[in-house]
Amino acid sequence: MKRADDSDRSGSTGDCGGLAAPPSVNRRGVALISAAHVVDDIYQGAVPAILPFLVAERHYTYAAVSGLTLAATVLSSVAQPAFGWWTDRKPRRWLIPLGMLTAAVGIALSGLTSSYALTWLVIAVSGLGIAAFHPSAARAARQASGNSTRAMSVFALGGNAGFALGSLLTTPILIVAGLRGTVLLVVPAVLMAVLLVVRLSHVLDGRPGRPRNRSMPTGVDNWSAFGRLTAVVVVRSVLFFGISSFIALYFIHRLGASTAVGGAALTTFLVAGAMGTLLGGWMADRYSRLASVRTGFALTVPGVAGLVLSPGLEVAFVFVVITGIALYLPFGVFVVLGQDYLPNRIGTASGVTVGLAVSVGGLFSPLLGWLADQTSLRVSLAVLVVLPLVALLLTRGLHDPAAGRPQRVT
Repeated sequence: MKRADDSDRSGSTGDCGGLAAPPSVNRRGVALISAAHVVDDIYQGAVPAILPFLVAERHYTYAAVSGLTLAATVLSSVAQPAFGWWTDRKPRRWLIPLGMLTAAVGIALSGLTSSYALTWLVIAVSGLGIAAFHPSAARAARQASGNSTRAMSVFALGGNAGFALGSLLTTPILIVAGLRGTVLLVVPAVLMAVLLVVRLSHVLDGRPGRPRNRSMPTGVDNWSAFGRLTAVVVVRSVLFFGISSFIALYFIHRLGASTAVGGAALTTFLVAGAMGTLLGGWMADRYSRLASVRTGFALTVPGVAGLVLSPGLEVAFVFVVITGIALYLPFGVFVVLGQDYLPNRIGTASGVTVGLAVSVGGLFSPLLGWLADQTSLRVSLAVLVVLPLVALLLTRGLHDPAAGRPQRVT
């Protein structure tokens, strides 16, 4: 039986519904929740930046460091669908600032703990804060975005920017202050949490007596389509982790580049990905969401193949840019499609597409590493060329519930 929350879905549409008025894009709402996404994901990006300092100051082994990475990422991603299910029962917008603060406090304490067990625990708590933030934030972003995938892509881009900013902020702070400097990282979360408490409801819901029209999807949950979409997200995640994990090493060991150039290749890939995220949102609104997804995977095939076959650095960088743009074209689209396929389970859909499916893809990285050890990095990357084709086959049975919906910006 269909369940809908009138406070969240008035004036909305879905597979079986209609629109009372064209859905609007709340620019201030998108900007605020996207900025919150930037700040929240700083604490995801801070973890890999902290690890070298833990090794240097506390002499942790690589196995111990891997355990901390597991606590920060996999636990968080697995917990996200649970938080999504909880917010589906009753919207809990307060989880947005609380989850962010929890993530920040966990990272802040990681430099103050005296034992590995406590360090593991506080980093796991930080991961749970990340998990609590995302489903509710994705719901708020959808309310502000209406049916605009381009607006939701801005929200998705905020997470990418936050992850990168986490490393840029953490490393210089810890160089100057040592591990105990992690306590300073709590400042952005405190400031943003205060802003959210004061402004978020007003920006999203409007003034008393002048409420904003809320455009949320309605209709019947399509679990079959959502399952197929989840499989596509997993395939894309395997591609992402495989390329991001080995691209710098490939430039160094295969193409003879320096360590700095290898790092630049990874940075180029991520920057191109940011461009691809925004371009994918524009394409989804201009043509269709599935057109954006399919174009991305279709372009990933020559992108990865060209990278593997590149004779030198200059050509390789060109294909890095192509691959980054192509692989990120569907990134923001996945969240919106998942929400449309499960209109009565917005939180669950967001938790799976943003969290669980992404982490499952990351579990394949050790297998790719084993293959590279047994053969070569070139062979390991060449295997990835097959995956976009698999993703394209999986999208054949999908449809776009939002086809033909108009967008209006306010």
